[in-house]
Amino acid sequence: MPNLQTSIATHYHERTKYDPQTIATKNKGLDWSQQPIPFKTYKIGNSYDLTPYLSDKSPTDPTAKQWLRLSRFLACSYGLTAKIATMGEPLYLRAAPSAGGLYPAEVYLISKGTPLLPPGLYHYQAQTHCLLHFWDNDVWTSLQSACFSDKALDIASLAMVTTAIFYRSAWRYEDRAYRRIFLDTGHLLGNIDLASAMTDYQAYLIGGFQDQALNDLLYLDPEQEGAIAVIPLIDQLDSFPTLSHQTALPSDIHTDYPSLADGKLLNYFHQATEIRQSELSSLSQNNSDFSLEDKYNFPFCLKVATQTSPINWGQQLLDLESTILKRRSTRAYTGENLTLEELNLLLNFTYQPQDYKEQGLNSHPDYFDLSLIQTFMAVSGVNGLEEGCYYYAPKAQELRQIRFKNFRQELHYLCLGQELGRDAGVLIFHTADLEKAVAKYGDRVYRYLHMDAGHLGQRLNLAAIRLNLGVSGIGGFFDDQVNEVLGIPQDEAVLYITTLGRPRWGNR
Repeated sequence: MPNLQTSIATHYHERTKYDPQTIATKNKGLDWSQQPIPFKTYKIGNSYDLTPYLSDKSPTDPTAKQWLRLSRFLACSYGLTAKIATMGEPLYLRAAPSAGGLYPAEVYLISKGTPLLPPGLYHYQAQTHCLLHFWDNDVWTSLQSACFSDKALDIASLAMVTTAIFYRSAWRYEDRAYRRIFLDTGHLLGNIDLASAMTDYQAYLIGGFQDQALNDLLYLDPEQEGAIAVIPLIDQLDSFPTLSHQTALPSDIHTDYPSLADGKLLNYFHQATEIRQSELSSLSQNNSDFSLEDKYNFPFCLKVATQTSPINWGQQLLDLESTILKRRSTRAYTGENLTLEELNLLLNFTYQPQDYKEQGLNSHPDYFDLSLIQTFMAVSGVNGLEEGCYYYAPKAQELRQIRFKNFRQELHYLCLGQELGRDAGVLIFHTADLEKAVAKYGDRVYRYLHMDAGHLGQRLNLAAIRLNLGVSGIGGFFDDQVNEVLGIPQDEAVLYITTLGRPRWGNR
């Protein structure tokens, strides 16, 4: 039986760790006859084709201009960016990366009623770049109720909802897929924030909602698909004040749960992290901690300042749009060094969004709670920076060295033998104190942590591509051994790894 003093979030994390002694038992092979379908379809509905607005970049008709904004927003959030021939069905790539190219996320729009979109429910059909209006009744009041009357929904007339079809990722990654699903969603949320700024929307983020009510509103089968995040979209061409609202709400902490067989844990855990109608009275406005100090300040350590000028994203953010659409995960690195200035630029775009306000980007993008996320990095090849493991202090904007050593061979091992870990110039690790996080937000925090880590990962991705560097995320690693080898405090659970290096051309 599970330890009844351990939360289901902690139990899930421990159960899904990769360990050198047991990882061979987790590789059961893929059943290609059960390969998931990558696109969701509907048999009925009215389709709005958005493809004509991708080619006409300067329409004169006011209505066409509005369609162009919406078309660009969806294309840069989760649109198709490439079609790759394979031995079987072609592989479609999207604007946001996904572990194994499985793309568990689906995107919906809910309209209160706009000049373009009558009230109702819409599904974004990425394969054809169109919106399918599959339910034409006004559901906005129900959306507000499901989201506990979030203030952003009082102003917005349009909201995006991201969901996940669990089997798409679980087919390959089994129970550990839950981690990857929320990392993938975080990457998508990073795109949504940037794409909204490019198209004059203000995207707000809601992670605390009544799961069953929202699933019912979208007509989802909760055993197969679940709502993950709600993003009200406020039109910045209208005059509305900036809102301060609550992105994350807590759920219960579950310590009384049954023994679960492999393959059953993912769905059980997701249901355990839901917020239910009966929990309404216990929800608290759990605001993010604010501190002028970074979490770790190791005594007598080497400290390296990282301040730099921001990356230039071009007029009207057109270079950002092209970067999103051409982004690819790198498959191999040369092993050559990065420069310290390149690393500083990567960190600046990822952690200092206030530096990009003048370019038209959101200076305070919504996260769930970044105070819970810490950043460590293993430096193997950066000119002007000693090899070793560092803690990144975003408030002080400096690197603080923990260990000095070249970890290339160890990183190759920790990343399950992937050469990306060995040949990258830098590996960035996002971590969290899971026990403290659960105490603050309940078991639902596991969702928030991985989405925030993925969001940071997407900003790293885009900055790297803009600088002509290679980048690739790694969600599979020997969890405990990462802390042991690199000297990361044991309280910090590793959530995600982003590798950065010089790409071996032809393998990006």
